[in-house]
Amino acid sequence: MPVKVSVVIPVYNPGPYVEDCIASLLRQSLPPDEYEVIFVDDGSTDATPARLDGLAADRPDLVQVVHQENSGWSGKPRNVGIAAAKGEFVMFVDNDDYLGDEALERMYDYGVANGADVVVGKMAGKGRGVPVELFRHNHPHATVENAPLIDSLTPHKMIRRDFLDRIGLRFPEGRRRLEDHVFIAEAYLRAENVSVLSDYVCYYHVKRDDASNAGFQRFDPAGYFKNLREALDVVDRYTEPGPVRDRLHRRWLRVEIVERMRGRRLLAMPAEYRKELFDEMRGVVVERFGPGVAAGLQPTQQVVAALIAADRYADVEAFAEWEAAVVPKAAPESLTWHDGALRIAFTAEYRSGRTPLLLPAAGVRAPLEGPPQDVSEAVAWVGVDTVARFGEARVDLLLRERSSAAQYFQPVEFTREKVAEGESVRLVLRATATVDPATAAGDAPLAGGVWDAYVRVRLGGWTKECRLGPVSRGPGPTPYAGVVGGRVLLPYWTEPHANLSLDVDRATKRLGLGDLPPEGVSVSGGRLRATLPLYVAGDTDVLLRLDAGAAATGAVDVPGTVSAAGSGARLEAALPADGMKGATWRVAISPSVAEPRFLPLPFTLRTGVGGVRVVRKQPPSVLRRLRREFGRAVRKAAARIRDRKA
Repeated sequence: MPVKVSVVIPVYNPGPYVEDCIASLLRQSLPPDEYEVIFVDDGSTDATPARLDGLAADRPDLVQVVHQENSGWSGKPRNVGIAAAKGEFVMFVDNDDYLGDEALERMYDYGVANGADVVVGKMAGKGRGVPVELFRHNHPHATVENAPLIDSLTPHKMIRRDFLDRIGLRFPEGRRRLEDHVFIAEAYLRAENVSVLSDYVCYYHVKRDDASNAGFQRFDPAGYFKNLREALDVVDRYTEPGPVRDRLHRRWLRVEIVERMRGRRLLAMPAEYRKELFDEMRGVVVERFGPGVAAGLQPTQQVVAALIAADRYADVEAFAEWEAAVVPKAAPESLTWHDGALRIAFTAEYRSGRTPLLLPAAGVRAPLEGPPQDVSEAVAWVGVDTVARFGEARVDLLLRERSSAAQYFQPVEFTREKVAEGESVRLVLRATATVDPATAAGDAPLAGGVWDAYVRVRLGGWTKECRLGPVSRGPGPTPYAGVVGGRVLLPYWTEPHANLSLDVDRATKRLGLGDLPPEGVSVSGGRLRATLPLYVAGDTDVLLRLDAGAAATGAVDVPGTVSAAGSGARLEAALPADGMKGATWRVAISPSVAEPRFLPLPFTLRTGVGGVRVVRKQPPSVLRRLRREFGRAVRKAAARIRDRKA
């Protein structure tokens, strides 16, 4: 078979972090005779060269290793990999990252179907940032004008080999920064088509535990911004002056300059280093960015850009201190099941410190003409502009899988509300998100695991995320688990922060069944009946597992049904006529599926002369209270004994 994809991995001293990369490459769903893996060892001094040579000896049909003297950076090893590649497409992977199991197959098929020269696969960031808006939905025919492609300039793309050769595109070599920006920017601007695949996580971008990834190391400001100018040169070479060029330049002004000079990110840097950065940045801002570039930034970003251009470092620091206190807050209001989906109602707004962010109720919106007189004027201008543009504000809910960091947007309906506070207003977004377990992962079912709920708020000059929670007042919504489509989904509040998470098919102790009333379980006529705080969309087949532990030989599984009953569900199952004698039986429930997942119920069945009776377990909250009360009683008794002896 012709090789469809050549995977090129530059390697330099990754240590154990290369193992996840290797494992993901060996797990690919693409048949092994349709792709190849090319490791280019850039003079590693650890045990990696021997590890890779052993892998190539074991899998000569799939893996080849090229060894070379250290070149200082990733550009040359990637170019060496391109030269060795036989595939129709070349996929670039870093040695401390890894791929989704179906990444190569999905990206290749999507690229061929859409005639793409460049395929951008959805990314998940494990400890590091990745683009979010770019992957809101699929873009089969994306350009720098109709999609935020420019937000993704890392090299982790699949690129058609004859496109690379036709335009002579290769990575800049040598020890330098932003070589991937130069390469990817030109690829975007010269490709006949770029396709963005967003319904499957293809690439996992990993921050090492020791933060030793090249991108996390402090850089030399002079060299860095020299390399940044080279990326801008690429844009200038392939675009005409005007709105498109300004929009592309804006990406570097926003991400590489302004965002480094904002809020907590700036304040976390050593004072001398951030001043050195500021001085180098100012030269780029003055030399390379015309007035149309900064004018398209968000209000807070415009303020920072203007202060940088005016060489007002002290005001940049003061503005950062004000911005550092501005954070989003999202409070859940209700959790309900409806038509097989979980509906989550919540509010979101920005806060300043511990109080809601108050903005001017009245004011005249005007463009920012030059830098503000001082920080107070800057804050006032941002406030007026934010209120005036409240109609553009939006809120999203994302589910992020805790172990992999894969995340997906959920459908959200929201309204905008101005809440008067004297002469000021609060800007509040009221939203309802719908989580359908069958489609919540990019039109696919949610995989088993823990999914954390994040709220993304875009308002004025800020786009920030926060966890959903805790509830703002009272005991808050109490979620039920749901059995939907053969999956068990449990919404729950994390400890100790009380944020919302969803447990899919993994819950063992937190099904919320501790609320089961004593009268809710009965055995009569050989049948077990129970009213459970569960949601089911209709009659659902289940399995009950009866387990007497060491008192019996193995567990007994019996079929049952769960049906909707008021706000909960009604369980009914026939107990086995024989085999339940003289023992206490633990009870667990599972959807009736090919691979059952049994979840314990808070009662046991005890058999004896009078038949089968129900023994209800105390919920953990009651047990904790009883332990506390017992402990207090013991301490009081001990104190009385000490007093008598005294």
